[in-house]
Amino acid sequence: MRRVALIALAIFVLDQITKIAVVFGLDLKTRGEIDVLPPLLNFRMAWNQGVNFGLFASGTEWVRWGLIVLSLVIVAWVWRWTAKAGHGPLARASAGVLIGGALGNVVDRVAYGAVADFLNMSCCGIENPYAFNVADIAIFAGAIGLVLFTGPDVPARKSRRKTP
Repeated sequence: MRRVALIALAIFVLDQITKIAVVFGLDLKTRGEIDVLPPLLNFRMAWNQGVNFGLFASGTEWVRWGLIVLSLVIVAWVWRWTAKAGHGPLARASAGVLIGGALGNVVDRVAYGAVADFLNMSCCGIENPYAFNVADIAIFAGAIGLVLFTGPDVPARKSRRKTP
């Protein structure tokens, strides 16, 4: 579980450093937009009060604190589930990535009332209207990793041949 905690801490720190550097260091919160490598990478400030793509964003304190509690419950469940024997190193790494990302967004909700999203990527004539952050990437990658690297451990079948 030490590896899970270290990975979660690394993701959490990376997420918070990028948010502080871009949102406050580059003053994206007042500038609103910074073209980095248009259209591939742009900084677009978005305060997300909901979940992915702003779903359930009502602006009420009940939703804010409900999402904080829900995130912490999910983090605790993933932590406890990962602690069980039988999960390989990739599953544990995926859990750490997911936990670190979730905690990064929890800190935003507590500190700012919303999640600071700022990354925007578009390509090939398709303009993406949504912004995201490092924590969102980590949550997505961690969840995919848990799907791919966990499951019932099915031991390889040994063929039994009876000798006459």
